[in-house]
Amino acid sequence: MNPNDNEALNAIRAGVRALCAEFDAAYWRRIDEEKAFPDAFVKALTAAGWLSAMIPEEYGGSGLGLAEASVILEEVNRCGGNSGTVHGQMYNMFTLLRHGSAAQKRFYLPKLASGELRLQSMGVTEPSTGTDTTRIKTTAIKRGDKYVINGQKVWISRVQHSDLMILLARTTPLADVKKKSEGMSIFLVDLREAIGNGLTVQPIANMVNHETNELFFDNLELPLDSLIGEEGKGFKYILDGLNAERTLIAAECIGDGRWFIEKASAYARDRVVFGRPIGQNQGVQFPIAEAHIEIEAADLMRWRACEEYDRGAPAGASANMAKYLAAKASWEAANACLQTHGGFGFACEYDVERKFRETRLYQVAPISTNLILSYVAEHLLELPRSF
Repeated sequence: MNPNDNEALNAIRAGVRALCAEFDAAYWRRIDEEKAFPDAFVKALTAAGWLSAMIPEEYGGSGLGLAEASVILEEVNRCGGNSGTVHGQMYNMFTLLRHGSAAQKRFYLPKLASGELRLQSMGVTEPSTGTDTTRIKTTAIKRGDKYVINGQKVWISRVQHSDLMILLARTTPLADVKKKSEGMSIFLVDLREAIGNGLTVQPIANMVNHETNELFFDNLELPLDSLIGEEGKGFKYILDGLNAERTLIAAECIGDGRWFIEKASAYARDRVVFGRPIGQNQGVQFPIAEAHIEIEAADLMRWRACEEYDRGAPAGASANMAKYLAAKASWEAANACLQTHGGFGFACEYDVERKFRETRLYQVAPISTNLILSYVAEHLLELPRSF
């Protein structure tokens, strides 16, 4: 795929930019200052059909691929917005689309496409396990016509702005499975019914305006048909969705990186010190140029991951490497942009400090750079497993 020659992708870029123009820097600055959720933006993006891009046409979506979805989120960030408020709808939907029953897809997908329902949350991470997902302690025990959920999750985003949540829980004790990746299952939780009836939500204040929470499950009852796919295969299903997640996050970081580079370049051209534009100095030029090179390289890996995923090929390696390269490149671009602006980079009115905080998240989440390095070492270089 050559994204520069693809008329369809360019049309998507133009459409998303036109919508984002209605939500300018002042809008995002106010949302950040008030620690608010951008409801108006999310509703507009949904109404325009962008969040249902990957839902098949038979269910009311556009039937597009991961490549097109990645462009949507990239452009939101490149325009100065924050895709972290909406990206969950796209990658969480993958789990339902690929592994849900025919009845589940018929019921939920049209409602997700229209915006009647929101599937923004995924409950996987736990306080005592972190990225060691196979050792989660949240359990789902079948009792009669119900699954009873007990346990705890942490860093679960957008729960308060979502109707549904994908939940990973252990249905078979770790001691009773041959492989530690077995015995986990995924469920579709109706948050409107669960909260206050076995599910307690505790918000976590954090350094960016990112709505995230700690969840406590105390005998939460779920109907049997809330199970997605086969019992015990949830870990495999989750990994499938996470490859899409990592590729989409890479696209967001590329959007951030291009925002930083364009912002820094414009300032360096206009800012005059000692009788010359600061952009004339190699000490200012080179970090910006280097950031541009790294973003362009990360972009190539993004397209490789999209191409593999969309044709159904194993995309784990490319998705992980795309996320690693893009997150690293966007962080370097953020540093170059802040340094170029000097003291003004710390002023809220320039938006650099806000975007600086937002893009820093992706060195840690949704998967840390260290875990990606471990994945590459083990699965691509055949080195001994380090953990």
